[in-house]
Amino acid sequence: QVQLVESGGGLVQPGGSLRLSCAASRSIFSINFMGWYRQAPGKERDVVAVITSDGSTNYVDSVKGRFTISRDNAKNTVYLQMNSLKLEDAAVYYCYANQGAAGYWGQGTQVTVSS
Repeated sequence: QVQLVESGGGLVQPGGSLRLSCAASRSIFSINFMGWYRQAPGKERDVVAVITSDGSTNYVDSVKGRFTISRDNAKNTVYLQMNSLKLEDAAVYYCYANQGAAGYWGQGTQVTVSS
């Protein structure tokens, strides 16, 4: 098992930046992939970005060029750097880890984009 704790959410104006962190309770070195998902009110939880154990990344089209996912295996942490934030990026952001047939979620961190 792995526990995930997100941090870094908050209130930001359109065009601003935030960096989310996801700290894992154990080594993430061998975790198949980790990712960030988000859920806006009244909508389903959708994938934003994922990163595999070998460092390969993938993004939903709406955040390409603005968001960057990265991982620091030494710190057991995955990050999501979010730049040029838009109103539509507002949501609860969740960290996810996949290890074989098991998936683990964090508790989420709120990102509010408002002028």
